[in-house]
This record gives sequence, structure tokens and C-alpha cells, in this order.
Amino acid sequence: MGKKTFYGVTIGILMVKTHFRRFPGDIGHAGTWPFPVQYRIVEDATPARMTDLHNVSLLEPFKRAARELVEAGVDGIATTCGFLSIYQRELADFCGVPVATSSLLQLPMVQQLIPSDRRVGILTYDGNALNGPYLDAVGIARDTPVVGMPVGSEFVRSIKQGDDTVAYETLHAEVLAAAAQLVRDHGNIGAIIAECTNLAPFSAAIADHVGLPVFDAVSLVNWFQAGLRPRRYPRE
Repeated sequence: MGKKTFYGVTIGILMVKTHFRRFPGDIGHAGTWPFPVQYRIVEDATPARMTDLHNVSLLEPFKRAARELVEAGVDGIATTCGFLSIYQRELADFCGVPVATSSLLQLPMVQQLIPSDRRVGILTYDGNALNGPYLDAVGIARDTPVVGMPVGSEFVRSIKQGDDTVAYETLHAEVLAAAAQLVRDHGNIGAIIAECTNLAPFSAAIADHVGLPVFDAVSLVNWFQAGLRPRRYPRE
């Protein structure tokens, strides 16, 4: 292992360059975590570019930012955009430490947790863009139920335009409506994966609203960190 610049930080998080409000529960809000994390902004990565990653235009900038975090001292890499699933293999091969790009990585495991006549549904930032390559890259069937936040929603607009003034209550209502649509449109949903990291502050409310388990970027990173730094127990 190479020399470190900082110590005691297990998780490094690659940040999309954004300016909207990140509430507690968002991967980009440091208060979300019960352990220290280190952030690195990928300057070329803006919300407008994150749903068009199949042309690999952002792979090199993400590699450079990941290398900086690893060389500085982190033990694993996570990201703030679920669409980075498309770079999962490339980044895992490149970084030399474990990489968890997307909450979507949880879907194959979650599918094993629920009855076989139920399916995991995906709630996403952009239902039109989350298709083929983004699913293939992490072993998800292309016919998986997917519902996106409405194009005209404040949720989508605030992310695209970097508007940090939208009220939590407005976003909360929009997210619950989209989750209800996912369950309504696909009658056999047994669990939900929230693709977008900005959905995670509302996961508990979604679970209460639709009566289903919800897995998101926070559940992924907590699981990830638990493996990188297993808990030590006192001897009896």
C-alpha cells in the first residue's frame, strides 16, 4: 500500500459538480454519514451530462479524480450519481480499491430477498435515459420496471438548473407521487431501488407511503463501508 496523505477515511466520494440543495440523507451531505468521508468534485461532470455517459466522455475525468482520492488515502470509492453504473467495471479495474458507483448495484441482491413472483422496481431521475447500457453494466435485466421523476417536476428542474431554493416539502410530495406511480403501474413490485442519490433523503417516507422496502445510495455506502472497515467486537 502506498503512502497516505490523510488517515482514518475509508470512503472517498466522487461528486458531480452541482449547486442544488443537498438535504441530510443525500450522499453529498456530510452529515449523512456516521463515519468520515472525503469528497472530490469532478469538474467536467455536470447534471446535464450525467444521463449521456455511454459515449464514455467523462470516464477519464472520473478516473483522475478517483486516483487523487486513492493516492491521498481512501480505501474505497463511491459516487453521487447512479448513472455512473455504466463505468462500474472500468473504474473498479482502474482504481486498485473497491468501487461502488451506483445504488443500482444492490438490485440483483435485493431481488433475491423478495418472493419470486415480485420484482424490484427502480425510481430514477430520468426514466427515459435509464435503459440498456446503464442496466447491463451492473447485471440488471432490461425489462426491469423503471419510473422516472416527471420531466417538468421541481425535482428535475432544481437539479438541472442548480436551484437551491426549492422547498423540501415540494420535493417530498413529488417523490412520493412518483413512487406511488411505480407501484401502481407495475402491480408486482416487492421492493424499490432509488437510483438518484438525491432521492435518498425521502427513502423513509417512500417506504411508509408505499409499504415496501427501499434501498438507495446511503444503504449501499453503509454496506460498502462495513465491509471495508468491519466492526471490531470486544472479547468476552
